[in-house]
Amino acid sequence: MARYELKLPKMGESVAEATITSWVKEIGDSIDIDDTIVEVATDKVDSEVPSEVEGVLKQILFDKDTVVQVGETIAIIETTAVNNTLNETFEKNEEEELIIEVEKTIDTAKQFKNDVTLGVLNTSSSNRFYSPLVKNIAKEEGILFEELETIKGTGKEERVTKSDILAYIANKNIQASTKVETTKVKTVPLSLTGQDEVINITRMGKLVAKHMVDSIQTSVHVQSFIEIDVTNIVVWRNKVKNAYQQREGEKLTFTPIFMKAVAQTIKKHPMINIAVDGDKIIKRGNINLGMAAALPDGNLIVPVIKNADQLSLVGMTKQVNDLAVRARGNKLKPDDIQGGTYTVTNVGSFGSITGTPIINQPQVAILALGAIVKKPAVIETPEGDFIGIRQKMIVCHSYDHRVVNGALGGMFIKTLKEILESWNVNQDF
Repeated sequence: MARYELKLPKMGESVAEATITSWVKEIGDSIDIDDTIVEVATDKVDSEVPSEVEGVLKQILFDKDTVVQVGETIAIIETTAVNNTLNETFEKNEEEELIIEVEKTIDTAKQFKNDVTLGVLNTSSSNRFYSPLVKNIAKEEGILFEELETIKGTGKEERVTKSDILAYIANKNIQASTKVETTKVKTVPLSLTGQDEVINITRMGKLVAKHMVDSIQTSVHVQSFIEIDVTNIVVWRNKVKNAYQQREGEKLTFTPIFMKAVAQTIKKHPMINIAVDGDKIIKRGNINLGMAAALPDGNLIVPVIKNADQLSLVGMTKQVNDLAVRARGNKLKPDDIQGGTYTVTNVGSFGSITGTPIINQPQVAILALGAIVKKPAVIETPEGDFIGIRQKMIVCHSYDHRVVNGALGGMFIKTLKEILESWNVNQDF
């Protein structure tokens, strides 16, 4: 017999921990390769952890709703056969050492529960990581978890640094000494009738709401609007869509056309492809386009097209279709939603002529594509002007005015307009 340690796998480049939401298997259950053992959730996506071995589930080291760090052992599987690539054959003394380590893990978990009971600051339910130093300072200063969550972090991924919490404490002490009173927002209790239905906000809904509020509090949102004549694109797509579907086996929508044009525009304006880290600007080396997609429960998720500027129109179409299908089927992997540098949302798919989207932090800009609408327009020709029916679309560019000025924000969509309006109706796909 051999023991296999099931560890929490890496969930994406910026994800350090996950919450156990459900144990699919119980102690004593038989396990096959690729069987789902446990379901976990991060602030990005829900995921399943499969087994890489066959055997019997012997130990579960963390309870449901526990926050676990990536790489930690979460369960022990007793295997019936040795797998050279996935298991290690333990000698008797090695087995004893493993048992000791497992017992230490269990003791640590018990001690953690005891500490919480005794009043030690518990940050396990937070979406942010707090260093031991920050937690110790908070404990010594009597800062409760709810108060700690309100402190604005300037570290990587908005983490609260030592300087952040010390500055907060200093400011708090000044306010107390000068007796500055702050107005608190009071929640007005709602009155319910027998016809009302109470619906709990989903976990993802809460995370999205927090992400949006944090973005508004972080970035100074400014919008620029422009109307684009996409008649040539509509004519071209109508002409080639049947041939495209016959050759490629999938539909050609407007979204990949626009996404490819956005990638080309970012190439011309690379300072829109940045992020803010404290007092530094990070200029991204890759153009990774986030594509807002609707989930079956009504929430939104943003899968990412990696290196979008390197894709042909066919390659872009396949990426867009694949991510959209897997998003609707809740089949996205954690890596599918990591690393975005700029986001596009198609509000026109719901009939909206435009919208003012909220920036997807830590990015600095987001583009909303409005509905394509037939409009009468003045058409200029060498023979004179005349009125004709054209296919028009309004786009809205929201950008962070701390680092993106109006000239860049406006020039970006002006370039996008030029690229789309110069579409060749005679080109191949």
